[in-house]
Amino acid sequence: MDGVTHFPGGDVMPPPAPLAHPVQDLRRAHRDPGAPGWKRERGIWWRRAAAFLPAVATTGGLAWAFADWLSDGGMWWLERVLLALVTATFFWVALSVATATLGLGCHLLRRRGGTRGAVGPLDVALVVPVYNEQTADVFGNACAMIMALRDAGTAHRFDLYILSDTQDSAIARAERQAFTTLRNALPPELRVWYRRRADNSGRKVGNLRQWVETWGAAHDAMLVLDADSLMSARAITALADEMAADPGAGLIQSAPLVIGSETLFGRMQQFAGGVYGTLLSAGLAGWSGAESNYWGHNAILRTRAFADCAGLPRMPTLTGRRGALILSHDFVEAALLRRAGWAVRFVPGIEGSYEEPPATLIDYALRDRRWCHGNLQHLRLLGAKGLHIVSRFHLLHGAISYLLSPAWFILLVIWSLLGNGPDSVITYFSADNPLYPVWPEMSGVQSGMILLFMYAMLLAPKAMGALAVLLGEVPVARFGGAGRFAASLLAEIVLSILFAPVMMVQQVVAVLRTVAGIRPIWSPQARKGGDYSAATVLKFHAPETVSGLLLAVGIASGLVSFWLAPIALSLGLAAPLSMLSGRRLRWLMATPELVSPPGILRRARESRAMFRAAQTTPIAAE
Repeated sequence: MDGVTHFPGGDVMPPPAPLAHPVQDLRRAHRDPGAPGWKRERGIWWRRAAAFLPAVATTGGLAWAFADWLSDGGMWWLERVLLALVTATFFWVALSVATATLGLGCHLLRRRGGTRGAVGPLDVALVVPVYNEQTADVFGNACAMIMALRDAGTAHRFDLYILSDTQDSAIARAERQAFTTLRNALPPELRVWYRRRADNSGRKVGNLRQWVETWGAAHDAMLVLDADSLMSARAITALADEMAADPGAGLIQSAPLVIGSETLFGRMQQFAGGVYGTLLSAGLAGWSGAESNYWGHNAILRTRAFADCAGLPRMPTLTGRRGALILSHDFVEAALLRRAGWAVRFVPGIEGSYEEPPATLIDYALRDRRWCHGNLQHLRLLGAKGLHIVSRFHLLHGAISYLLSPAWFILLVIWSLLGNGPDSVITYFSADNPLYPVWPEMSGVQSGMILLFMYAMLLAPKAMGALAVLLGEVPVARFGGAGRFAASLLAEIVLSILFAPVMMVQQVVAVLRTVAGIRPIWSPQARKGGDYSAATVLKFHAPETVSGLLLAVGIASGLVSFWLAPIALSLGLAAPLSMLSGRRLRWLMATPELVSPPGILRRARESRAMFRAAQTTPIAAE
């Protein structure tokens, strides 16, 4: 490669191409004079109405029914709290159903977003920020993608950058050896680079900032990938084509499918994404338009627009002192780009974009604790000046997605206290206390009907996703045939119902840890699944186990509605369910990518094996 610059410590990078990346002021609106603007999509407000109005109407109907029931004999303050919680939590369920319905409508009308032809070639940097990751997997994926791009013969120009923030010296040595292996395995005309920061200040944001400020001016766009990201040449080229054809786009996000897991919990996520996620993605793209969101990876960004408009400040503080890092940075960067006049688009129709899921329930919960801490920060950013209302909604939704679990848990507690009308816990403890309310009686039929309605709304997106498959969006044969698909669908629904209460309590724990100021450990995701002993699992799931046992005692004594038995069962069996989540599967919950692995996945597995074999050779001391 020409123009190679060797640095002490093994870094190999091109000559510097500096680009200013100013920090943005959240107290002042900012408009980028270089943003050319774009033509607003036709019918965007109709699609937004089609998603939000049914959600509001359904939530209003449920709130009216609850208010009518609770108002018998007047409403006490705790009854008003119950009504507010029911209304607030159910709106997001109804919005999910409405979004899936909009996605199904787009499917039936064949309004799928295809890629547009490129106006001209772009110079694109594939940037892979890593931090103490599995070296062979990272470099294997990177090798597979750059080789696939070479074979595809695209008109765009691509450079691959491995941007390491690794702090473990042994892993750092392995990365340098893997980079040497990569360089030796690739044709000399392919441009691949490696840089390691000894000080990982600012984490991923700081990692990308340093790259933008030092080499960003050399590239029209950067395609940001996670350590577990894998994209086909067709998907990468499609993103570059979309950006080349839309000069007003500052960011274009693909819809990555989860692949590569062999555990029960990983297979659940893969199957759900392949069957139900398609409609939710189509509906989300339908109503978000040019005010879409960013998930931090598998997306292409216009480098200069990002540099000029998305430099993240520290968290705002009342005292004016230096605030904390913005941890869930991707949502905020998308909002800042849109504020400055750049379109932020979501194109779920691009196939060949992949990532890996957490392998077990514990791994998922540990990742959730990190995401919860970052997403709850968004509540303090809602007042930033100049943000579009849809961008603010994305920030709010990110925080609400975690706050819903405490709300559901409080509802569960209140419902348990209400129990079976005259035999409720509240009545038992307050028969002679005039300060307690006289609750309206909730019969077993009423409890069952409400619970069935809730479950029906939660399962509606799954039913619509299955319908889309049966209508031929993806042939059933690609899921292993009709029998295998039906068994997988039933298994996923049953398992998701069993796991949902456990995940609810774990998110309550995540919120409480955040409120208490317990900072999460931002360690690499255990992508292959942690090896947890039975004692560790039982300790981790002690809150769910205790909650389940208390519910079971209440049900057995007749104080708690029998309709809560499924939730009590799930919570009481949290530890065994968690152990089950890491079991390997072979037949159930197959996806098209499992039945017939895509070429880029086969290529990545071969490349990973090559790097693992290279790791067996002695590594020189650092």
